[in-house]
Amino acid sequence: MERMKVNPTRMMLTTLKRRLATATRGHKLMKDKRDELMKTFLEVARENGRLRQEVESGLEDVYRSFTVASAIMSGEVMEESLMFPKQGVTLDMEKKNIMSVEVPIFTFQTEADESADIFPYGFARTSGELDTAVSGLSDMFPKLLELAAKEKETALLAAELEKTRRRVNALEYVVIPRLEVTIKYITMKLDEDERGNQTRLMKVKDMMLEEAIRQRRKKDEECLG
Repeated sequence: MERMKVNPTRMMLTTLKRRLATATRGHKLMKDKRDELMKTFLEVARENGRLRQEVESGLEDVYRSFTVASAIMSGEVMEESLMFPKQGVTLDMEKKNIMSVEVPIFTFQTEADESADIFPYGFARTSGELDTAVSGLSDMFPKLLELAAKEKETALLAAELEKTRRRVNALEYVVIPRLEVTIKYITMKLDEDERGNQTRLMKVKDMMLEEAIRQRRKKDEECLG
């Protein structure tokens, strides 16, 4: 791991140690978030799969009824029967927070209270299969909205999980090792400088001691002379 290009000073060493402590704490928090996101994502994905299977099964029945109705009724009658719907729907969207991810919640309100308003036609010219198809599609509408919300929730959680995973890996394999290598380098450099200073001090001390001995000898010689 390549070290950071910084001046090997004690102040920089203190700064990098603080950064390492912060990165280590952040790494632990991000790992906890990643694990919790994974758990939540798997739960949502399983629920999404169950809903999708249920919706696909229901829509198969709806399409089957529409196919039979299309075979029985003429195309003109089918088109006229479904051209002007009597029932309207107001769709609202709210959001909820899951692990700092804003996921949608869809709700709807029908504009007409009568359940028979889902049929925009009279029953004289249409087949019972068309009634079954329209009724089945009306029953599937809440499930379709729930599935749409789960699909979006799954996608958002997957994106957040991937982003968190990349951050954890960056901290674990790049940031923290680089800080550790740099701290080790600065520590070794400072220790080397300190040993060099001690060596110089010892040499100066020896030189001063030698000079003191020389001066003492010189005085003794002068006294004897």
